[in-house]
Amino acid sequence: MSGNLAELTGIDVPTRLLIGGEWTGGRGGDTMPVIDPSTEDSLAEVANGTVEDALDAVGAAAGALAGWAATPPRQRAECLRRAFELMTERGEALARLMVAENGKALRDARAEAA
Repeated sequence: MSGNLAELTGIDVPTRLLIGGEWTGGRGGDTMPVIDPSTEDSLAEVANGTVEDALDAVGAAAGALAGWAATPPRQRAECLRRAFELMTERGEALARLMVAENGKALRDARAEAA
């Protein structure tokens, strides 16, 4: 790889699947490259999820729903607020990630991240 996502964005970009709170390489164990469309360089190898992985993720989300619904609204709001704060803090890095993996113009990526 001539570049990588951490160097380009300044953040550690996960390359595995998060299913049910666990990071996994997926059932198939295969990976696929993330290609920079402007240079055609490989930026990272990410887990290549299967249909079964998607079904596992949906099942895990459905299983977590009752617990999330039972969480007091104030606590849910604080969780969502923290997610907003993290995305705001990392807006530039997220914009650079969009540029690297999608070829989007940086100005447009910044607007989308905001």
